[in-house]
Amino acid sequence: MRRIDTLDDIAEGLADLLRAHPELAVVAEKAGPLPLRRSAPGFESLASVIVSQQVSKASADSIWKRLIGVIDPLTPENYLAGGEEAWRIAGLSRAKQATLARISQSIVASELDLFDLCERPIEEAMQVMTNVKGIGPWTAEVYLLFSAGHADVFPAGDVALQHAYAHAYGESVRPDSKTLKTFAERWSPWRGVAARLFWAYYAATRGRDATPVA
Repeated sequence: MRRIDTLDDIAEGLADLLRAHPELAVVAEKAGPLPLRRSAPGFESLASVIVSQQVSKASADSIWKRLIGVIDPLTPENYLAGGEEAWRIAGLSRAKQATLARISQSIVASELDLFDLCERPIEEAMQVMTNVKGIGPWTAEVYLLFSAGHADVFPAGDVALQHAYAHAYGESVRPDSKTLKTFAERWSPWRGVAARLFWAYYAATRGRDATPVA
């Protein structure tokens, strides 16, 4: 199972992509250096992905700072012990409160092992994660990309990636997730590098942060 653990892995993947798909050279030139963006697997990492859903980077950063301030350390057990008062103080929406509670309960009950999932094939790990209500494909893919380091994950439901693709390929309307997922199959086995490439391209062309956007 190929992984992205270092900047050298990024460089190798990008070189392979450019050899196979020379049209990406223009995208790479505009994008500039690609970040590694790896995080340690586990509850805290998945929680940060969920916090970032459907809010601006500034809002996500603010909520995250409050969350790890009121629940320290941020573990499944401590999250459940904090209860609704702590969750409200952190600024979590009701939906995110419930999702994190379900994840915490599943981990405590030994029904969900976020470390073991990092060693499983992507499709198998995706199935296990999305069986938990509140974890959708985007959340699972972003976790597997940045926490597990899987090299062949492309979160096609990401709005920034959709916009970046449309801009790079001269399309007036951004594709839906199904269309982009199908297109991105050509970048296997380095779809994780392609995702980083298009996030960086989005940042360069739109003047916005390239953080994944659900």
